Amino acid sequence: MLENFSVIKVESPVDKIIRQIRSLITSGQVQSGDRLPPERKLAEKLGVSRSHVRDAIRKLEFYGILRTLPQSGTVVAGIGITALEGLITDVLKIEESDFSSLVETRVILETQAAKLAAERRTPQDIVEIEKALNAYEQKVKKGLTAVEEDLMFHLKIAEASKNGVLKSLMLIITPDIVNYFIQYKVCDDDPNDNKVLKEHRAIVQHIINGDGKAARNAMAGHLQEILEFGKTML
Repeated sequence: MLENFSVIKVESPVDKIIRQIRSLITSGQVQSGDRLPPERKLAEKLGVSRSHVRDAIRKLEFYGILRTLPQSGTVVAGIGITALEGLITDVLKIEESDFSSLVETRVILETQAAKLAAERRTPQDIVEIEKALNAYEQKVKKGLTAVEEDLMFHLKIAEASKNGVLKSLMLIITPDIVNYFIQYKVCDDDPNDNKVLKEHRAIVQHIINGDGKAARNAMAGHLQEILEFGKTML
């Protein structure tokens, strides 16, 4: 009898927002060129935080389903309903990606981001990266979970890469990775274990030195444990 049951997938607020937009488009209630309400009003209407609305809009913008125009707000892209529906279906499939695929994608993006950051960083980038690293260190030393601080550190490196597409891809997968990390307690760091902190500092030093190859290799080594963990989730 057990084989007749299937796993129940709990949708995140972002999933639900994307599905609502899809339903409105396919039903004809929202058409190409129509403008969406402001983030604040959408969040109030949907009963979710503005960050959830922002994440959903960001993902749909990246795939060309929505467009943000100066002084016009966010509008539905001017392409056919069938194409829009197919694109949104693809985005929702990404929302349901397995942890292993998300981590594998993260490694690909972050190793390249570290290399480019070492080659392109500005003095201000270094300040922002070090600030994020300090926030992570303070949280860990207090024995607190530092998942968000850890990922902010990595996002600051992506910003320093000066590759907007690479950063956007990381922003797309980051919320899902955070959810998995919290669910499976992947990053419950031992405050007495300085291994991760030392790895972070090594990456930063290579970026400061402008050594792209060393920064890439240090990032790959830093993410190896997570990559191996991801393989166990297949």
